Amino acid sequence: AMKHLPYFCRGEVVKGFGRGSKELGIPTANFSEQVVESFPSDISTGIYYGWACVGNGDVHKMVLSIGWNPFYKNTKKSVETHIIHTFKEDFYGEILSIVIIGYIRPEKNFDSLEALISAIQEDIEEAKRQLDLPEHLKLKEDNFFHLPERKIVNNH
Repeated sequence: AMKHLPYFCRGEVVKGFGRGSKELGIPTANFSEQVVESFPSDISTGIYYGWACVGNGDVHKMVLSIGWNPFYKNTKKSVETHIIHTFKEDFYGEILSIVIIGYIRPEKNFDSLEALISAIQEDIEEAKRQLDLPEHLKLKEDNFFHLPERKIVNNH
């Protein structure tokens, strides 16, 4: 799982299955299929941790799932990022920049939604612990997170 890490990735946030926030209370940002297809094909499915940044915003800790979501029996691979931060509004259409740093566990199926939620909560705690390590903290400052300035077009 580790030979591609750290893995830098940037793409537009698209509407996913709408399950993360509603069913799980754990909102995730989904990348478009093109971005998912650009991932190394041999990167292991499972749960990872790293840093994430929306647009030119602050860099936050995140947990990421790569895979088929066995619990939901998806037919397409998805890459979903849960940013460990509370956002006031959706950010569909924004650019999400992530750096995947480490691997937490393989994907697995769960007998119940409760079991899935509690596993995700554990993943989040593990990610927080790992990302506080000095060697991981330094990637938070990576220039990758500074998008080139572009004119903000206001449509309102």
